Amino acid sequence: MSDNDDSQKLFEELKTLITEQRNPETDRIDTASTGDILRLISNEDSLFHSAVKEELWAIEDGVGIIVDSFKKGGRLFYIGAGTSGRLGVLDASECPPTFGTDPEMVQGIIAGGYDALIRSQEGAEDDEKSSIAELKKRGFCKHDVLCGLTASKRTPYVICALNYARSLGAKTIYITCLPRNMLKTKSDVTICPVVGPEAIMGSTRMKSGTAQKMVLNMLTTASFIRLGKVYKNMMVDLQMTSQKLVERSKRIVMMVTSVDYKTAANTLHEAKGNVKTAIVMILGNVSFDTAVQELAKADGFIRTALQNLGIQTE
Repeated sequence: MSDNDDSQKLFEELKTLITEQRNPETDRIDTASTGDILRLISNEDSLFHSAVKEELWAIEDGVGIIVDSFKKGGRLFYIGAGTSGRLGVLDASECPPTFGTDPEMVQGIIAGGYDALIRSQEGAEDDEKSSIAELKKRGFCKHDVLCGLTASKRTPYVICALNYARSLGAKTIYITCLPRNMLKTKSDVTICPVVGPEAIMGSTRMKSGTAQKMVLNMLTTASFIRLGKVYKNMMVDLQMTSQKLVERSKRIVMMVTSVDYKTAANTLHEAKGNVKTAIVMILGNVSFDTAVQELAKADGFIRTALQNLGIQTE
């Protein structure tokens, strides 16, 4: 097939994509006042909430395979191009400080590499082989999970990576903003928040990107809750890597145990900066070593560790 034939095929494909349609609600946005422009964008943005809500069942399935992989020592990889790729890298980078995870546990891969994070490299999305090379470089294997991100269905960089992951026997998740009946790529879980045409035709950094960000938040947050990294609604495995996080850690210990500021600070020091350990030490009235042992037996769940120590929790 000639280059002209390929171009024509792509042109015809783009014509059918919802993300590439004109939005009748914003047809005269170029003549609107600043206030009206913002209202039009806000009106469109309100639609992604319901689109994501319709996909909660699929997101739940995604969490299931991620948690299963983590429990077996596997990792989660996000892969995407452009906005989708940046969102994956962003979510992955926020897991260590929030949940105390190893940076290798959740990784983000973007077409074009680091440079694409700060400057658009749109052509990188067509480089199919480089996505496989990147996965191989990171030691991706059948025990890992690959989550492909693409607003539309056609990003070659992502599709090729998903097919490669499946060939290894790895679980795959595919997040796209198109209806399922338009998709040909196979995956174990497909998440399709259909947000409709963008306020600006084809600008998928808008509704599509926001919907994908919401889905990523849910996938990792729910997964780490299922792994015991949240107590009540507090992140108790956070890393004290900044002064703000140091003080937040003290506050969490104080809120859970009702001790004063000085006691929280001293216990955190004894607990080597581990909030979970400090909480079990105080509520269980046990030593550092015992708290660590009880948390290990409880798979990291504070409630279970305390109950095993005979302490009632709410």
